[in-house]
Amino acid sequence: MNKYLKVTKFIKSLYPGQNPVPLHAPVFLGKEKEYLMECIDSTFVSYVGKYVTKFEEMTAEFTGAKYAVAIVNGTAALHIALRIAGVQYGDEVITQPLTFVATANAIVHCGAKPIFVDVDLDTMGMSPEKLNDWISKNVEYNHSTKRTINKTTGCHISAIVPMHTFGFPCRIDDIVKIGSKFNIPVIEDSAESIGSFYKGKHTGTFGLAGVLSYNGNKTITTGGGGMIITDDESFARNVKHLTTTAKIPHRWEFVHDEVAYNYRLTNLSAAVGVAQMEYIDKILLNKRNTAERYKQFFESSDIEFLREPRNSISNYWLNSIKLKNREARDNFLEYVNNNGVMARPIWRLMNKLEMYTHCQCSDIENSELLENCVISIPSSVISNLS
Repeated sequence: MNKYLKVTKFIKSLYPGQNPVPLHAPVFLGKEKEYLMECIDSTFVSYVGKYVTKFEEMTAEFTGAKYAVAIVNGTAALHIALRIAGVQYGDEVITQPLTFVATANAIVHCGAKPIFVDVDLDTMGMSPEKLNDWISKNVEYNHSTKRTINKTTGCHISAIVPMHTFGFPCRIDDIVKIGSKFNIPVIEDSAESIGSFYKGKHTGTFGLAGVLSYNGNKTITTGGGGMIITDDESFARNVKHLTTTAKIPHRWEFVHDEVAYNYRLTNLSAAVGVAQMEYIDKILLNKRNTAERYKQFFESSDIEFLREPRNSISNYWLNSIKLKNREARDNFLEYVNNNGVMARPIWRLMNKLEMYTHCQCSDIENSELLENCVISIPSSVISNLS
């Protein structure tokens, strides 16, 4: 009997009748259809409409941010946040190699180049110690211009983008302190971590701004969508201006004051988001209960279930396990995927993708270990919410 059969049977018992068991399927259990029909009947289906505003207000209240601006998707949200933070063509931005490709892509969309700094093993997010070590050895801070310069490339380092991997908060307060010391703004890639808290604060509210995602596989979804959260009024105002083609408000004139973007979320998508936000607490509780069941199951196994880090409350967006090595990882993936359970490895490291092999990189032994061993397993909401 294959040693992974027991795991497969347990996962199928959590999600009976699903074949294959998806990694993370959306759920629509509230007033999504009602709100969508209201949008259609009103004809307000684009980015002007009451649900866009309501979705923003609900998100700000839930996260504790002063402002929230709805964006068409998480990648666009990160792109616009970086641009408003001051990232310009020819700059460099520090991020982590263990992340979804959108993080690095958004940096390049600004005309900048990523630098990859290693993660911590327990959070899978950027390591403050590794960040501080790399900056101490590789940058020069110009006190007169207040610019941090990479001594190797001569480029200005204009932002730091840590990522809260799978909803596990990284040690974001320490990262922000390091950024402040060198006058580098921190933009949090919180795409996967709505409902995650670190030391009592929601992820995305520590740095200059944070970015959320509502893709179809996220904790809650709008089908595709994103949100920028911030406490900076000017930042939020600039986000809204640049994401609506930089049009100066007027009853009929079309005057635009800079080259901008059409990045606002539609009222249709926001209507789904509002309905999902109305029961997000139940979704988060359900996912924590699922994580607890996984934790108890794997306690008697040689497979490690990854638990939320210290000082954190994770949304457990994707439940993950750690195998002993790359061979065990690949054997597990092949078996469960061949037997009706969807599982995925963690991402290939960014510095190993063809378009990023030329980027500067710190010692990334932790990222490499996690790449070789970590697998995400089914994490959808289980049947009825409880």
